[in-house]
Amino acid sequence: MLSQVLEGAARAGVSPGTVAIQLREKDLEARALVELARPLRALTTRFGAALYVNDRADVALAVGADGVHLTGTSLSPSEIAVIAPTLSIAISAHGADDLASAGERAASGAADISFAVLGPIFDTPSKRRYGAPIGLPALAAARAIPFPVLAIGGISVGNVRSCLAAGAAGIACIRALLADEDPEEIAFSISRAILEDAPTH
Repeated sequence: MLSQVLEGAARAGVSPGTVAIQLREKDLEARALVELARPLRALTTRFGAALYVNDRADVALAVGADGVHLTGTSLSPSEIAVIAPTLSIAISAHGADDLASAGERAASGAADISFAVLGPIFDTPSKRRYGAPIGLPALAAARAIPFPVLAIGGISVGNVRSCLAAGAAGIACIRALLADEDPEEIAFSISRAILEDAPTH
């Protein structure tokens, strides 16, 4: 299924290196995670896409991934930069305060962050227990951040353009792609929307 998603993005004309797959299996032990990550590394390499491993810098290094995605319970970006300086760093943010803090660290040189995902922007079943979505206005903060901010949470073909107009540099999504009968076509449509409406800031 992920190959179909990557096929759709490639068919839309997305440049190699501007698509990333994140491995988010938080409950797997290191060995099982490595075994899952290796074929993903091969797949993303074939399509020129990046591979980020959630939280586990050791696994990311072991499989030759491009980066690690950090959450609120992970090591800090500056700590990752010390122990794994070759990895790109992505972070999760859940509001303007999170973004501002990360932006300040990046601007001061304390952390080199490649991008952040901000959300949930819209309603999504997996996040309902944490409260209401933060909404499109939260993306306005992205315009002042010195690295790309991607909208996440309830993203669909129908709302990609509104995320970009609100301040997002791109989007991240799971359900819209993997729950559809034709993930290649959905990936194509989302990719075209991003390419046609990409922000210039």
